[in-house]
Amino acid sequence: MIRDYTFPELEPGWVWLVGAGPGDPGLISLMGAEALRQADAVVYDALVDERLLSLAPADAEIVFAGKRGGRPSPKQTDITQRLIGLAQQGKRVVRLKGGDPFVFGRGGEEALVLREAGVNFRVVPGISAGVGGLAYAGIPVTHRTVNAAVSFVTGHSMSGDVPDERLDWEALSKGSPVLVIFMGIKHIARITQRLIDAGRPADEPVAVVCKATYEDQQVLMSTLSACAQDVETAGLTPPSLIVVGDVVPLREQLNWNHG
Repeated sequence: MIRDYTFPELEPGWVWLVGAGPGDPGLISLMGAEALRQADAVVYDALVDERLLSLAPADAEIVFAGKRGGRPSPKQTDITQRLIGLAQQGKRVVRLKGGDPFVFGRGGEEALVLREAGVNFRVVPGISAGVGGLAYAGIPVTHRTVNAAVSFVTGHSMSGDVPDERLDWEALSKGSPVLVIFMGIKHIARITQRLIDAGRPADEPVAVVCKATYEDQQVLMSTLSACAQDVETAGLTPPSLIVVGDVVPLREQLNWNHG
């Protein structure tokens, strides 16, 4: 497929943590697709497009391990133990995750447990929704005349609440001209108020991107003070991204996807 290049072999007893990309199945990497073709078992997340599973052999074991807020979900410990068990059976295991495994994807947590259990692993990066998803909305996360920095922020803590104990809102507000917030739509009113209280302008541009990269992608343009009400009025739901900053208006010229 690639001249003078041979894909590495997914060996028995190994687990590959593979990023599926932001949604559109065509955005998975070549190595990610090759991993699926070699897999004996695929353990996949809720945000993975199930059409990707057709790349796996017909006799591969397919395991759903999706975690979605507010819905019954497998525990993280159960997922990692399943990965260990499959690897110890000598299977070639693909752990398929939305976006990139190491960007708010719990990939690091799972890799640490695999290492402790003596299971070999490889990480196959994927396109993060915080970059690729916004590109499909016509919003660059960096633009030379606008910002020299961008911060990626989670919108909820391990307990499911706003992660106040791990974020310095004032430092974040003053130090980063562009914020990309993952998993934040549930707490959008509290998040935007914290940013305003920390000094960000109430009229700062905001976009909320739902189902990024899919045909039914939705993009809501608003401001920091108005977006919580606008999201409620529009009835937007997860999965979604929130981007705050002066890169947002560039969508007016860069919306190539018309979604």
